[in-house]
Amino acid sequence: MNCRREDLLLYGVTDRSWLNGKSLYSQVEGALKGGVTFLQLREKELDQEHFLREAVEIRGLCRKYQVPFIINDNVEIALEMNADGVHVGQSDMEAGKVREKLGPDKIIGVSARTVEQALLAEQRGADYLGVGAVFPTGTKLDAGDVSFETLRDICRAVSIPVVAIGGITGENFGELKGSGIAGIAVVSAIFAREDTEAAAGELKKKMLEMTEI
Repeated sequence: MNCRREDLLLYGVTDRSWLNGKSLYSQVEGALKGGVTFLQLREKELDQEHFLREAVEIRGLCRKYQVPFIINDNVEIALEMNADGVHVGQSDMEAGKVREKLGPDKIIGVSARTVEQALLAEQRGADYLGVGAVFPTGTKLDAGDVSFETLRDICRAVSIPVVAIGGITGENFGELKGSGIAGIAVVSAIFAREDTEAAAGELKKKMLEMTEI
């Protein structure tokens, strides 16, 4: 599956911290209805069996809405349940090794915080980069801030699309205008909201209103 720049406009990353009695499935369906264009399933606590079952269900939803579906970190799960791809961090499996395992047709995303990391990820076969944290964030406590200048320099240095992540909300993402990013990756701005469909719809509308991100 190709990773098109426009697919990365509104990139949702799941987090079950805010389910409040709802199912992740219903939250994700709301987000997809609202306009999420790319979905990453992130699970840090589930065992392999439950993660696999959940991944298969969410993949079905994403296929229904024709949105690329990728797994965070877990290359084995992505391979086993035929996800569209995987996203890895700097401390996870290196992009070249991920490509060997998943084959040429899967999407590989890599987290980067410096131009050097970005260039290396691109050389090793990454299809897109996730760069951040661009704002302080409560969902990833070990993430250091990436300045606007670094974000812009990364976008200029690579030919693959870049998604900004970390602490992004409907109120602050306008500060990223002019950086060259393809889109924004959000967690709490959608999944911490009572109505994920409305939250995603609001963000999508604002993103589309920006003539140049």
